[in-house]
Amino acid sequence: MLAAGGIATLDDLRAVMALAPHGVEGALIGRALYAGAFSLPQALTCAATST
Repeated sequence: MLAAGGIATLDDLRAVMALAPHGVEGALIGRALYAGAFSLPQALTCAATST
């Protein structure tokens, strides 16, 4: 399952990552990247450090 929409900050991404035990395997973050809310390297670091 993918989370799509509503991911505007790294905190939102962390919140989605907390749903991994419930079957969420990924998130669409295109608009946040396009808007410059955070960078892809920042998102990847966030994903690697959120457990």
